Amino acid sequence: MADTTDMMEDEMIDPVTGEIIDQKDLAERLLAQAREQGVSLVGPGGLLNQLTKNVLEAALNAELTEHLGHEHGGTPIGANMRNGTRVKTVLTEIGPVEIEVPRDRDGSFEPIIVPKRKRRLDGIDQIVLSLTARGLTTGEVAAHFEEVYGARVSKDTISRITEKIVGELAEWSNRPLDPVYPVIFVDAIVVKVRDGQVRNTPFYVVMGVTMNGERDILGIWAGDGAEGARFWLQIFSELKNRGIVDVMIAVCDGLKGLPEAINTTWEHTVVQQCIIHLIRNSFRYAGRQHRDAIVKSLKPVYTAPSEQAAKDRFAEFATEWGDRYPAIVQLWRNAWAEFVPFLAYDVEIRKVICTTNAIESINARYRRAVRARGHFPNEQAALKCLYLVTRSLDPTGGGRARWVIRWKPALNAFAITFAGRFDRTTH
Repeated sequence: MADTTDMMEDEMIDPVTGEIIDQKDLAERLLAQAREQGVSLVGPGGLLNQLTKNVLEAALNAELTEHLGHEHGGTPIGANMRNGTRVKTVLTEIGPVEIEVPRDRDGSFEPIIVPKRKRRLDGIDQIVLSLTARGLTTGEVAAHFEEVYGARVSKDTISRITEKIVGELAEWSNRPLDPVYPVIFVDAIVVKVRDGQVRNTPFYVVMGVTMNGERDILGIWAGDGAEGARFWLQIFSELKNRGIVDVMIAVCDGLKGLPEAINTTWEHTVVQQCIIHLIRNSFRYAGRQHRDAIVKSLKPVYTAPSEQAAKDRFAEFATEWGDRYPAIVQLWRNAWAEFVPFLAYDVEIRKVICTTNAIESINARYRRAVRARGHFPNEQAALKCLYLVTRSLDPTGGGRARWVIRWKPALNAFAITFAGRFDRTTH
């Protein structure tokens, strides 16, 4: 029965005969008729243009009928009645479409499908935001509309569309968060900002993994490169005020003041050096020809079953590479205190901490958009671009997405490892 209902909802019914309309057959007949008459499929006067015009005009006339309370040509139930039409060109996903908008005598008709003083359908705004999220400038977006849709859209119009997102960004940045996150990651994206002169500005992204195994972008903040404990305490206090009661593990890159700020905010959170960043930072000191061999030599260290085993494997690594690259050995020794907590966890928790796909895919999208722009006029413009990328990752606009397919084994491992806190925060 449910399947039949769903099928009925997808079908079109002829309002006169009551028969089911074969949509495919209808489309083929319309296309054949257009070809016979020499009408193109797209472009001004094309088949899609005419269909869009007819649908919009029919919807507007239906709205006016509902507003007036009588059909066209019917007996008015009051003093107000139809008063002709006015021509209006609206920009749609298929290009500009000229429509005739019906009017009423006293001017009280407020159409919904194409509101007064609006010359763009909502889909156009979404196209602009999508192109901006890919790093296109206002000029490039305007050129895209002229080239693809044959429509002139000014840079000012595009700027006004993207400015609408500022209120949404503020709301997103202050939204309530979940009470507990098994893991949060702190990462940085370097963006060129022109503030008097072009400078590299770090934008910090805090990403959490929810109890349901979803990736959740908690927020984005601009820094100046000299962030300390006070800066990080402010960020984590904000996250706590937005509802985060507890975090099991915080994975970060050993930024100055960051571990202290985390433990001041959430006393029992384990601060874990990001393994991926540790390996990547090792490459700064290594020749390209040796990188694969270094990764191979380091893998027994971060996959060791215990801290002692990791120390033994690291001693072997130091013996093999210490003379050639002493800075890499020193880097790992300096980070050892933040690295070793990782070794005490179940293999499923290690997978969550070590997985690169979710983090790197997000960073790749951010960097692609930033690289396409080159630099931004101010921090707000950069923040808006990064938010639009975040927004595009999630159809609901919240910045959430599935983290891993096999989340339940990891969830069980967290529940056992952090039993007391886990039970308290999930009830």
